[in-house]
Amino acid sequence: MSPRVRNVALGTVGLAVVVVTFAVVLPRIANYGEVWDALQELDPIWLAAFSVAIVINVVTFAPPWMLALPGLGLRRALLFTQASTALTYIAPGGGLVGMAGSYGLLRTWGFGPGEVARAVTLTGVWNQLSNLLLPVVAVLLLSIEEQRDAVLTTAAVVGGMVFAVVTGLLVLVFWSDGLARGIGEGVQRGVGRLLRSLGRGPVRGWSGRLVTFRHETVSLVRRHWAALTIASIGGNLAVFAILLVSVRALEIGSSQLTWAEVFAGWALARALQLIPLTPGGVGPVEIGLTGILVGFGGPNARVVAAVLVYRAFTILPTLLAGAATIAAWRWLGPGRVEGGDAEPAPKRPGG
Repeated sequence: MSPRVRNVALGTVGLAVVVVTFAVVLPRIANYGEVWDALQELDPIWLAAFSVAIVINVVTFAPPWMLALPGLGLRRALLFTQASTALTYIAPGGGLVGMAGSYGLLRTWGFGPGEVARAVTLTGVWNQLSNLLLPVVAVLLLSIEEQRDAVLTTAAVVGGMVFAVVTGLLVLVFWSDGLARGIGEGVQRGVGRLLRSLGRGPVRGWSGRLVTFRHETVSLVRRHWAALTIASIGGNLAVFAILLVSVRALEIGSSQLTWAEVFAGWALARALQLIPLTPGGVGPVEIGLTGILVGFGGPNARVVAAVLVYRAFTILPTLLAGAATIAAWRWLGPGRVEGGDAEPAPKRPGG
């Protein structure tokens, strides 16, 4: 199957999932008329709380990248993160699209390929590992309240296993030069065979590059692992805050859904967002989050309304800001930015 046919097929499947979600599944959970009535009852004073939560969420995008890529600076980190995150909402496999876009955008600002690859790797690993551990934390919180949820427990077990495997592989890569060199040689051989089958040339030097990558990454992680972890946790909690505000704004009190139950639903939604089926997990996230919150006792129409508000306020601001940033990217380059109060772009090695 050619890449074009595969992309069309994935796009068709993703579109079908979105249509089924909003035209079939959610209307069966709650009538859209009742959902609209719940939205109309939203007290305007909650808009201030939403505004604060959204601003905090946007700002927390920047610190992990500032730590992983020294010299980026706050202003450019904010611009860049909105643009790169917006890319994850425009195509299936959004996470991979976002990583590729992040690499390309940062390279246009003059950062070297090695430091960009390291920053993309570290921020991606820290974020994904956090998402894998969220269901585990949620299960622990529910156990305190003497509650269980089979789907969430399954997600926690799977997430914990994947977390252990990924962490183990990272330890092996960064344990010693010998292991890093061996893994690099193995990957090089595998990629070389694949390229030869496609009539492409061989690849060389991966083992040496991985050793160099290891040295630089280990040094950065030793200096900033605690700050990276705190920044990642803060970013996740900022997203959760928008959901909690949405639930309370739609008058779903703690007697119907405790904060731990809301957190459990959100943790499952974050795990579902890792599935590269639709952009931003649109469809699976809404179904999973709505299903678990209703299962915990939330009123159907108000839960659907809260989930839709949450998704709108987490996706649309970044999508709009990111699209505008991408459109203006050629005017936001280092030469233009240096005229203002932003930091100058770092020179390339040897430049």
